[in-house]
Amino acid sequence: MNTAEHIVQAQLDAYNARDLQAFVACYDEQVEVFRPPAAEPVITGITALAQHYAEKRFNLPDLHAELVNRMVIGQKVIDHERVHGVAEHIIEAAAVYEVTGQKIVRVWFY
Repeated sequence: MNTAEHIVQAQLDAYNARDLQAFVACYDEQVEVFRPPAAEPVITGITALAQHYAEKRFNLPDLHAELVNRMVIGQKVIDHERVHGVAEHIIEAAAVYEVTGQKIVRVWFY
């Protein structure tokens, strides 16, 4: 497992454990989160990221992301996930993580 994949796996494990501190530790202070087709980030900075996940994800009792498939291309990790507990139905999502050094700097959720 390369460094980028290791960091992305650590944040997925923290997400499933609802461990906010371990989760945000995987992200850069200036992280940007995108939801295409929007060109501008929907979340900017680690404080906004922590607030979003504390208030809108980690408080959900059935929250769980199931990794279906993963591709690693250099410092980008692309995960196909099935997300449970956010909506009445399972959400199929693709997440593209860009890692620089030891931190996730950008994420695109499709």
